[in-house]
Amino acid sequence: MSPIKAALLVLAVTFLSSCTRTPAEAAQPAAEMPTVAVAKVTRADLSNDLVLTAEFLPFEEIDVMAKVSGYVRQINVDIGDRVRQGQVLATLEIPEMQDDLARAAAAIEEATADLATARDDLNRAQSAHDIAHLSYTRILKVSSSEPGLVPQQEVDEVHSRDLVTEAQVSAAKSHITACEQRIHVLQAEQSRLKTMYQYAAITAPFAGVVTKRYANLGSLIQAGTSSQAMPVVRLSEIGLLRLALPVPESAVPRIHLGQPVDVKVSALNQTFAGRVARFADQLDFSTRTMKTEIDVPNPALTLVPGMYAEVDLITEQRIHALSVPVEAVDGSADAARVFVVRSGAIDVVPIHTGIETARLVEVRTGDVREGDEVVVGPRASLKNGTKVQPKVIALGDAPKS
Repeated sequence: MSPIKAALLVLAVTFLSSCTRTPAEAAQPAAEMPTVAVAKVTRADLSNDLVLTAEFLPFEEIDVMAKVSGYVRQINVDIGDRVRQGQVLATLEIPEMQDDLARAAAAIEEATADLATARDDLNRAQSAHDIAHLSYTRILKVSSSEPGLVPQQEVDEVHSRDLVTEAQVSAAKSHITACEQRIHVLQAEQSRLKTMYQYAAITAPFAGVVTKRYANLGSLIQAGTSSQAMPVVRLSEIGLLRLALPVPESAVPRIHLGQPVDVKVSALNQTFAGRVARFADQLDFSTRTMKTEIDVPNPALTLVPGMYAEVDLITEQRIHALSVPVEAVDGSADAARVFVVRSGAIDVVPIHTGIETARLVEVRTGDVREGDEVVVGPRASLKNGTKVQPKVIALGDAPKS
């Protein structure tokens, strides 16, 4: 067989072989490309939360004491009563203070009478002085105009009476001043007694709820300055409650005054709004935590002091952050990477990550754009340039690596 015929025969066999290949055989290279699960790169609001547990405390709570000693004549409240600021809680009977007030009023009346007498004495002294001074002026004038007519002894006696009556006028004025000062002192003492007597009515220092009652009618109440003094009632302000939280040292730099928080109360199956109202600004050296207080408004008195609550404290937040699923990230924050599918091939992209939540991770830097498809399934056999068939899945359906 000639060389030309042999070549033609080979070409014919090759052509016939290709024509008789089955469709499955022709599609074999495409079937060998692996299918990978992918998810879209999106933008989302991310935050890191710190959940702490505490119990509600009244915003203010005191044992209401008496300022003065006395017997309980009337008590107007009992446990559970809601009171307003300034409302009279109880009234004391103080007989000896009433006597002191009567005595003070009588002393003022007596001092007022003495003042009237002193003013009359001043008028008499002034009249006597005016006569004595007029006499002295006349005699002195005659003695000066006609020397020797009036004996010098008589002039001296009249002058002496003038000086004595002038001194009596000064003494009367001083007596009036002393009486006036005495009245002022007595009035001040009377005012003090009246002020103390006003404490016989024991009032609420703030609006709240009576949570405990100590005294009954007829009970002897000692003044609050005594070490053995018994309170009248215990008053709690629960229209506003506080939660004291031990914030860990790592979260302290992210705590800010006025920061809003969610307060979950399991007993009521409700969530209430609160805010960071104050913090110690110093760590407890034994626990390495900082005391932080959350104020929670309670206008309907739904919450009760002593209830437990979970505080969802947002320590870090990013708005509209570029995010990828947690399952898409390999490595740590500073040496992380994602497998992006572009034009049917794998592109391994290094990234730096930020906030990480239970489902998403923030992409701080890296050649990743919103809408890219990133691999969320097994990646052990993938590398740069590997041809794949992407299949978009929901995050909850992502296969484990």
